[in-house]
Amino acid sequence: MDLRALFGSNDRGIQVEEQFTNRQEQWEAVTTALAEHARAVAAPGFDVEDLETPRDNVLVFHGVGGIGKSTLARKVEAALAHETHRPVQWGEPVRLDTRVLPVRIDLARSAGTDFERVVLTLRLALAELGRPLPAFDLALRRYWDHVHPGEPLEEFLRGGLGRRFGKAVPQQMQSALTDIAQAVLLPGTVGAVVGQVTGALVRALRDHRASVRALAGCSRLADLLEAEPGLDTLSYYPHLLAWELARLPPGRTVLPVVLLDTFEDVGDRVHRDLERLVQRVVWLMPNAFFVITGRSRLQWAEEALHGQLDWTGPSAWPGLAVPGGPADAGSRGPARQILVGDFSAEDCDDYLARRLTRDGAPVMGPDVRAVITARSHGLPLHLDLAVQRFLAIRRTGREPRPADLDLDFPALIVRTLSDLTPDERHVLRSVSLLDNFDVALASRAAGMTYESAALRMVERPFVRFDPHAVWPYHLHGVIRSTIRTAGDRADDRWSERDWTRAAARAFEAIGERRAAAPAPDRALLVNCLRQGLRLARDFGLDLGWLADAAWAYVGDSVWEPLAPPAPDEPAPPTLRTPADALVETLSALARRQHEHRERTVARLTAVVDSGLLPPELRDMALYYRAKAHRDLGRSQDSRDGMRRVAEGGGRLAPAARRGLAHLARLAGDFPTALRTADTLGWAGRHHRVLGDVWWVQGDMARAAEAYRAARDEAEEHAVAGERATAQAQRAFTLAFTDPAVAQDELDLAHHLLVGLDLRATRLTAHIAALLRDAGTGSAQIEGRAQVLRAEAATAGITAARPAIELALAFHHAVLADRAGLEACLARLRETVDGGDYAYYGDLVCFMAGRPLPDDGPPRARWLDGPEPTRARWRALVTARRALYGGAP
Repeated sequence: MDLRALFGSNDRGIQVEEQFTNRQEQWEAVTTALAEHARAVAAPGFDVEDLETPRDNVLVFHGVGGIGKSTLARKVEAALAHETHRPVQWGEPVRLDTRVLPVRIDLARSAGTDFERVVLTLRLALAELGRPLPAFDLALRRYWDHVHPGEPLEEFLRGGLGRRFGKAVPQQMQSALTDIAQAVLLPGTVGAVVGQVTGALVRALRDHRASVRALAGCSRLADLLEAEPGLDTLSYYPHLLAWELARLPPGRTVLPVVLLDTFEDVGDRVHRDLERLVQRVVWLMPNAFFVITGRSRLQWAEEALHGQLDWTGPSAWPGLAVPGGPADAGSRGPARQILVGDFSAEDCDDYLARRLTRDGAPVMGPDVRAVITARSHGLPLHLDLAVQRFLAIRRTGREPRPADLDLDFPALIVRTLSDLTPDERHVLRSVSLLDNFDVALASRAAGMTYESAALRMVERPFVRFDPHAVWPYHLHGVIRSTIRTAGDRADDRWSERDWTRAAARAFEAIGERRAAAPAPDRALLVNCLRQGLRLARDFGLDLGWLADAAWAYVGDSVWEPLAPPAPDEPAPPTLRTPADALVETLSALARRQHEHRERTVARLTAVVDSGLLPPELRDMALYYRAKAHRDLGRSQDSRDGMRRVAEGGGRLAPAARRGLAHLARLAGDFPTALRTADTLGWAGRHHRVLGDVWWVQGDMARAAEAYRAARDEAEEHAVAGERATAQAQRAFTLAFTDPAVAQDELDLAHHLLVGLDLRATRLTAHIAALLRDAGTGSAQIEGRAQVLRAEAATAGITAARPAIELALAFHHAVLADRAGLEACLARLRETVDGGDYAYYGDLVCFMAGRPLPDDGPPRARWLDGPEPTRARWRALVTARRALYGGAP
């Protein structure tokens, strides 16, 4: 029962239950490891006094505060103790040949558990054996009388621990001491002569007397009894417990499962005194199984801790070594360190639905549960805090709405920061500004000249590791969100100025990392831009290195999504700073592959009109707006924009001159387009412009060679987008001449498009596939063309429509399908309406062997006149007919 929630409302109709959700994988890990351990203990040759064999008797669950580790430990204890307490989703119980004895020890500071209580709890749990443990009991009595004179152990054990485990231990200890006194022939009461019993027993053991044969099997008992009693000596006494367990008669054996919960409170990773004592217990009880839960991964398998702990390294703790890490060398056996993950969305909803109920139905509606689930990132503590918030709002007399729960909880900050050093807290706040980071970047963002704090922090469970990311570390989503947005009431909380200074440090550090890259790295560039844009936008920073990075991004024509989430404002976003304008520009360029070109024009117009960008970056918005105008069929608007950029003489001037050449070609002015192409060079993509001019003349071989040169030049300059575009155009051109060759070229085009977001280029490749198949399967060709028309309309790429109709006309011309040709001509007239691409109707007539309509002036200035052009286009059709055995 969740008493906090129970006392959070007067509504007695609400049923409040503490819910346990899933964790089936963790339970399976426990049962698997426990079965392996039981087999190892039962194997011939297992020796409880062997202190050199590596230990595999530990399983560790670690994770962020509030992830449900303690709940998991309690459920495991209950499930092992009583089959009826096992959650139904956990399946069958553990089946072992020995009795399992679970005991959970809460090591939290709030529980007041010290090392003495750990040892005493272990002894009291073993009271269920119903028999004395003489070797251990005598050593413990000697220790207690020496360290706590005047405080009888029996009285202490009758207190809280005794109430938890029963009061049989004092009687068992007295029985053990009596038996030992009789064995060494000491008269009198045991309580008065503990020291005498100890001394007499040691002498008897040293003399190998037959009367103490039962205890003589414990080879280290005499040494432990002679050692000066103290906390350090006490930490070796669990060896005696292990020995006592090992000599239990068949049928009475027991396998203790010790759950050490809240292990992060054992030490601070600097002073490991208590951790060293607890580790001894684990090592000296190889026949017991230990399940440790805490916030951090256990470091015992690291050689660097040699000297701080007694047993370290992967050879000592093979299951605790980090897989693939430096501590993994020589590791064997299964990994025994398991990160307790977040709840899935389904588990979160199930938890919330069953936490508060009335008459068996959930009190929280599905809309409220959905908001809490999304905000929680699967963290159970967030779910619990949301339940308390839900009840608090209901106490005000109204029903909570989804917006009331769409928030972070400051309590999460307290839980996260509680066991961090001041330096680690500083680093944590700094990296909450970053999507991902490495140790060097975290230290630089924190303004530290040393990396020790960052090295410690990345080992914390709220820091996640992704070896495939540009920088491998990132914060748990809800932890990062809470630190950035919730009210921080910690004593060392940051002011707004502190946050701005940290953002400036992180921004500069990211720019330095990009500048220091030994070679162009697209993944690094995109990662730097994403993070830099967010920092500059959110904190009003100058653009700095972002301008150069933006040009590098645009130059490759790949168009990965870049823009960070927009502020909580109505669209379109308000542009206040240069960073806002650059974010909107790059977002519009990337999103144009998924949005209608009309939307692209509107977004870039807002950027241009804002006047926030410096001149060169404003040219970027102008140029791509002009390209969008061209895609929409607005040639004059496109021409005006291209001319402004070309006359400005900036970085995009060659591209703008290429744009003007394209516009000349669309208008049918091929001589002008050809003359312009000769002046463009690589920056103006001269080879591709030449290819665009030559294929329209019907000279497919010359066009294909120009596109090949364009592709190869793009490859030399490592511009992936241009390379894919040139190859798609080459495939389009060759699809008119040879279907087999076209197939190979299309395969290469699709290969080069992998990982690129180029919608217009993909449309070109699909149109090329239509041309490749021209002359076969009319119904199928018509259907594919219809799909492409819809896709072009959705994208707002009006320029693709004439190419689709031209491909379809080629198909009908090969088949001599007069009706199909008439339909294509009608759609072309409707599409171009006498403007750009008007000469496509002439191309259809050329292919079909028809005369041009006598209804106006010529629609194109062909490079060598209309008749040679007609002959080349007609030859393409007749060649395809011959290939398929059609009519001449």
